[in-house]
Amino acid sequence: MALGPRLDLRQSQSLVMTPQLQQAIKLLALSNLEVETFIGEALDANPLLDVGAEPAPPPVETVEMPEEARRTTLEGSPVDQLIGEGRASDDRPLDIDAGSLDRDRDTGDGELAGNSTSGTADNWASEFRMAGGEAGPGIEDHAGGAASLAEHLQAQVGSEAFNPVEAGIARYIIGLLDDAGYLHASLAELAADLGVSEDAVEDALILVQSLDPTGVGARSLSECIALQAREADRYDPCMARLIDNLDLVAKGELARLKRMCGVDDEDFADMLAELRSYDPKPGARFGGEASGAVTPDILVTPRSDGGWDIALNQATLPRLIVNRGYYVELKGTCEDKTSRAWLSEKLADANWLIKALDQRQKTILKVASELVKQQDGFFRHGVSQLKPLTLRAVAEAIGMHESTVSRVTSNKFLNCPRGTYELKYFFSSGVSAAGGEGAASAEAVKAAIKQLIDAEDPKAILSDDALVELLNGKGFALARRTVAKYREAIGLGSSVQRRRQKALAAAR
Repeated sequence: MALGPRLDLRQSQSLVMTPQLQQAIKLLALSNLEVETFIGEALDANPLLDVGAEPAPPPVETVEMPEEARRTTLEGSPVDQLIGEGRASDDRPLDIDAGSLDRDRDTGDGELAGNSTSGTADNWASEFRMAGGEAGPGIEDHAGGAASLAEHLQAQVGSEAFNPVEAGIARYIIGLLDDAGYLHASLAELAADLGVSEDAVEDALILVQSLDPTGVGARSLSECIALQAREADRYDPCMARLIDNLDLVAKGELARLKRMCGVDDEDFADMLAELRSYDPKPGARFGGEASGAVTPDILVTPRSDGGWDIALNQATLPRLIVNRGYYVELKGTCEDKTSRAWLSEKLADANWLIKALDQRQKTILKVASELVKQQDGFFRHGVSQLKPLTLRAVAEAIGMHESTVSRVTSNKFLNCPRGTYELKYFFSSGVSAAGGEGAASAEAVKAAIKQLIDAEDPKAILSDDALVELLNGKGFALARRTVAKYREAIGLGSSVQRRRQKALAAAR
């Protein structure tokens, strides 16, 4: 066999993402406000795009009552008439299996490929305000981000303060906390600023330090850790000496610390493990700024016959059209080949964008209507009727790929008579029902736990084992560790922590 260079010719086939396909996928994942920004940039870049004088009538899907046959009425959008120039309108919703597409070899942009979401989409809500187990999170719980630390603390002051003066000082202290939850002002400075005694400021600071999360209001790292150790009932003399010498922990002088604490190797290892479990920045888990208002992307309204009308919120979406007159005018002045090619490219881009926006509307409506159909019990009766649901189940029901449903439900909010919710909220894992019949949504279980704990007697705090028995009576077959996981997910402490908090509140 001769050794030497040679030329080989090979052919291969592969799916690639064209720039137009990438644009369609990007539009599908954007919220209405983000689409509005995208359209503004497109109007600046393409002289053939223009905004129509009147907004297009919103496409509407109608979901009948569950026992009746489903009827869908999708009003034709005027953009179908503007596609033109030899391009046929395709009324099918956009369905793209990005996971099966290869990297785009022309643009080098493969960011959107292979972004399929599988399994369940657990969306842990941070807080619930339940009224008989029927009301779900309000709009402020989904308002563009988590609540700020100041908002979270201010909401607790009213019920914990002994008198209005103490509440006012506590609110002032909360306003001075940094993003990590620390207070950098001295009691003397605060007393001088407010014109009150240092004792009054100290009482208010103790109030702030008793709020959730434990450790806020501390003036040093040692004080922050000590507050958490007291909350966990682990602040004994040995632990106090360890916390007072955190600088030695940082230097790694463990042998010296062990002698100072007067404990053996096993106890010292437990103390260090306990110390590492505490949060040095308890306020960092909250947003730094107050969350803003949410603009819903989908509007769900009840009909007189018991069904639902589902429409896109057109308040922020301008109606795009192709300025035919300007196109004809420019075409008459294009004499060279380069100018004509540029004009044809801009026309094709404008037509494609209008078509992609139309397909986006139809795809979102199709997914939203299936969500409303699957979670009809929630819209009628509240979170207690929320069913376990996965992206795969919705995708199979509407004949689309799972990655398409994932993009449609990202960064989008739905408004209904019960409030405004992120679309991901309606996807939840399920737990077994008592007796082995059916399943219940994890959100419904958390709502039931919250309701039981809110109604518990301060003198008879419910343990996790007691919660298991009560939930079993409600039809939820849960293990104790599952109840503990859900309880912690909605921000509720253990029975020991709740007993201490309610005893403190009663003493005040």
